[in-house]
Amino acid sequence: MTDLFTPSSEALTQQIVEQIERGAFAEAEQSARQARGHYPDDAELARLHGIALMQLRRHADALQALEHAATLAPRSIEVQCNLGTAQLNSGDADGAIERLRAALRMSPGNPAVLLTLGNALMAAARYHHARESYAMATHGAPEHPGLRLNLAAAELELGHLDQARLHTDEALQLHPRFDAAHALRGRILQSQGQPAQATEAWLLAERLSPRNPQYPFAAGQALEDTGRLGAAAEAYERALRLHPDDGPALGQLLFLRRRLCDWHDLDDLSARFQQAARDGEAMVSPFVMLAEDVDAALQLRCATTYAAAIEQQTAPLRKQLAFSHAKPAPDAPVRVGFVADGFNEHATGLLVVALFEALADDEDLDIHLFATTVDDGGPIRRRLAAATTLHDVSALNHAQVAQRIHDTGVEILFDLNGYSGRDNAELFALRPAPVQVNWLAYPGSSGAPWMDYLLADKQVLPDALRAHVSEKLMRLPRCYQPNDNTRTVGTPPSRAECGLPGQGTVFACFNNSYKLNPAAFARLMLVLQQVPDSVLWLLSGPEGADDRLRTAAGAAGVAPERLVFLPRLPHADYLARYVHADLFLDTLPYNAHTTASDALWAGCPILTCTGATFAGRVATSLLHQLGLPELVCEDEEAFLAMATQLGNDREALATLRQHLSRQRTRSTLFDMRGFAADFHRAVQAMSARYRIGRKPVDLDL
Repeated sequence: MTDLFTPSSEALTQQIVEQIERGAFAEAEQSARQARGHYPDDAELARLHGIALMQLRRHADALQALEHAATLAPRSIEVQCNLGTAQLNSGDADGAIERLRAALRMSPGNPAVLLTLGNALMAAARYHHARESYAMATHGAPEHPGLRLNLAAAELELGHLDQARLHTDEALQLHPRFDAAHALRGRILQSQGQPAQATEAWLLAERLSPRNPQYPFAAGQALEDTGRLGAAAEAYERALRLHPDDGPALGQLLFLRRRLCDWHDLDDLSARFQQAARDGEAMVSPFVMLAEDVDAALQLRCATTYAAAIEQQTAPLRKQLAFSHAKPAPDAPVRVGFVADGFNEHATGLLVVALFEALADDEDLDIHLFATTVDDGGPIRRRLAAATTLHDVSALNHAQVAQRIHDTGVEILFDLNGYSGRDNAELFALRPAPVQVNWLAYPGSSGAPWMDYLLADKQVLPDALRAHVSEKLMRLPRCYQPNDNTRTVGTPPSRAECGLPGQGTVFACFNNSYKLNPAAFARLMLVLQQVPDSVLWLLSGPEGADDRLRTAAGAAGVAPERLVFLPRLPHADYLARYVHADLFLDTLPYNAHTTASDALWAGCPILTCTGATFAGRVATSLLHQLGLPELVCEDEEAFLAMATQLGNDREALATLRQHLSRQRTRSTLFDMRGFAADFHRAVQAMSARYRIGRKPVDLDL
């Protein structure tokens, strides 16, 4: 009801529009609600109320307001576009598409309808149709940069990188300071393998829109890819200043600090990161969590929350792809696929190459590798290609790789990355194969509904940890980690050429720097203090990490020169250095994995401490398989005592090395024929259950 003191509906409309334009959405919502009380039959006031409610993320209320507006003005194209957007925000992409197509019949070729329809089609992962809708809209609004950018985004999802880049450039010609266009250009350049140029694009987007935390975060990721870790850390810090509780930025900054051995504020970052996981922050990195001193329950919670977010994100595309899987003939070989970014001179390639060579003549298995990184031209890639069918899918996006795997007819698909390296979660969430297995690079449970099995062993995942695994467990009767038993150990240089003293015990720890946390480093310093004339040989870290560790050693009362650093070397040369290492001292909570098998193969004994999670139990599994359980300690005190005892007993160290030399040829750890037989049985067991229509179950071979 109105009176003489009530402003006109036009005046109220203008007031609400101004509030929305300056981002005062709560004020606009209140004004619109009050105005509608005076003018309940005004469609424009109802529409503006719906827009304000959408901005406040009150999606159900927004729909109600806009539906009332549509009742009052059924022919209003603006109302129909707003309603479509509201339906989209509520998760009803199909309903939005139906509504907007009806609106298009009322107003053929309307650019606003076509734009909103394209957005709905994108949300439904109907990228081809979205591209058509955006392209048609550009004819009616050729000077609209946002349309060009949306068209570029559709082309990017379709894997058409050159076309996406062309449309992004068109958007920038229309609006050179369009921050979102520079950001999308960064995504395209990253996909084209140009991280340095991608970095510049995201940094420019950040300068144009300094309040958007997504831009410094994306710049940080690109900077990491170029090896500029210090600059990447600064970018993540900027993102966190804008969004202090952002799980991805917290995780990346924490992990970089560990890689750089930059431990200032580490406890605070770690506590915030762990709390984000406990609070169910969706995109907290499960891989970063592996290096945190937490239990397996929190690791699984982190992974499960992360996987649930990926599952929701990929649901529209999974629906569009709608992969179905025909059962193979009973006598058909099992077609087995493996996806990894490490089918090169990489830890993964080094571990699996001899296994695949041992399986090359297996007529029951048809092995296909899907390499997500380009060929480095090295011997590992050549050996893998000779032993298997290798598909280079490095230029394809997740949907295209999934289609290739499905078209290949893979029955059992192994994810050799998990949440490490080039995360394969989005690919595997599309379900390109009927049976999917988590194995090798990510030492933990995926928490993912798309993973059927986790391939492990009883040492890394004993019964006591079973409750913290979401997959069904397939446990091998040996260490789950294969090894290349053809690795060449080069000719070692002298101790002096390695920077080592002529006398004294040489302790080694060639683990990646992110595993060498303050507590692990403090343990190593205690060992050095109790073993006179000893040195600690470490893998050289990035960007000043070595100097930071020397400073930390001095603060712990150890002369900085007692730390010696090994530069990164070709693999055979790196293995040769182990001849001068008397004892490898392992880390917690994240053990040596590939590095442990390298050391043992090269003849260097490892002292480890059994951790509370999969990631902290791998060296234990290797040593048990090798027949050296006496080098496995149950707690920190035992580890310190044994390291000190062995470090001060040259005869004991010599005996250990001699024993290891014998065990290397006698134990089954490096027997890849035997491993291949066990692996064959595991694959056949999974296939048999699938082919007879039985669900996955825990299996111990």
